[in-house]
Amino acid sequence: MSLRKLPEIRADARFDCLQFDLRTDAVERWKPEVRAANDGESSISIYGPIGATWDGEGVTVKRIAAALRGIGSKDVTVNVNSPGGDFFEGVAIYNALREHKAKVTINVMGLAASAASVIAMAGDEVLMGEGSFLMIHNAWGVAIGNRHDMAEAAAFLEPFDAEMAALYANRTGMKVTDVVQLMDAETWIGSARAVEDGFADGMLDRSFATEDANARGDKKALALVEAAMAKAGHSRAQRRDTLKSLFSGKPSAAESVMPCAGDETAALLQGLITNITMR
Repeated sequence: MSLRKLPEIRADARFDCLQFDLRTDAVERWKPEVRAANDGESSISIYGPIGATWDGEGVTVKRIAAALRGIGSKDVTVNVNSPGGDFFEGVAIYNALREHKAKVTINVMGLAASAASVIAMAGDEVLMGEGSFLMIHNAWGVAIGNRHDMAEAAAFLEPFDAEMAALYANRTGMKVTDVVQLMDAETWIGSARAVEDGFADGMLDRSFATEDANARGDKKALALVEAAMAKAGHSRAQRRDTLKSLFSGKPSAAESVMPCAGDETAALLQGLITNITMR
C-alpha cells in the first residue's frame, strides 16, 4: 500500500499577545449531533473544538496520541465534525496523524473548519459526508496589546499562512497562489467541490452518518459563548473561571462578569443563564 508523503507543518506557539480560538461563524454552522453511525475499534472521533476547553472536552494532541498508541500499527479511521479552534493544537494533531505508520482515513462527517481542516489534510484518504463542509482561512487569532504588538502579531502569522497554503496545495495539486486566494476569502467548501478540487478523494455513503440528538446538549451554546468571550479579549483562564462559575450554582459569580463582557458576550451569557434556569 502506497501512502501519501505528507509535509510536516512547523509552528511555534510561543507568543504572548496572541491566542488562537474558535470563530463564532464556524460554531454557528456546526451541528454537534452529526457523527459516524458506528465508531469502529480502530477509529478516533474528533467531535468538538480543537484544543483545551474550560470543561476539558476539547480535542487535544495528547488525547489523539494516546488513541494512536492504543491502535498501534493498524489502519486508523478518524471521524471529524469540528468547528476548529486552537491552530497550534490542530497542527500538532495533524503531525501526529501524518506520522502514523499505517493508512489514515479521514471522514468529514459534518464540518472540518479552520484548525480542523488542517487535521483533515493528514488523511491518506479523505472522504466527505453528504452535506459536509471544509472551511479554510488564514491563521486567525485574537491579539492583545499596543500597535507594536499588533504589527508583531501580523508578522508572526505570515509564515503559518504560507505553511497552510503549501499544505492545501500539496493535497489538491492547485497553485499556491490560487489556494491563497481561497484562504483570503475564508472559503466554505462543500462536499462535492472538495472532491472536485482535490481537498478530498471521495464521498461517504449516506448510511455512514447519523444524527444523535443526545450528543447536542449544550455543546454549541457553550462553544458560542466561549468563542464570543475570546473575541471580546478574555483570556482562556478568564473564560474557564467564568463558565465554571455559571455551573457552580452561584448566580452572583455569573452576574459579576456581565458588565465588562461586551454586548455580544453579555447577550450570549444571559441567554445561557436563562436556558439553564428554565431547565
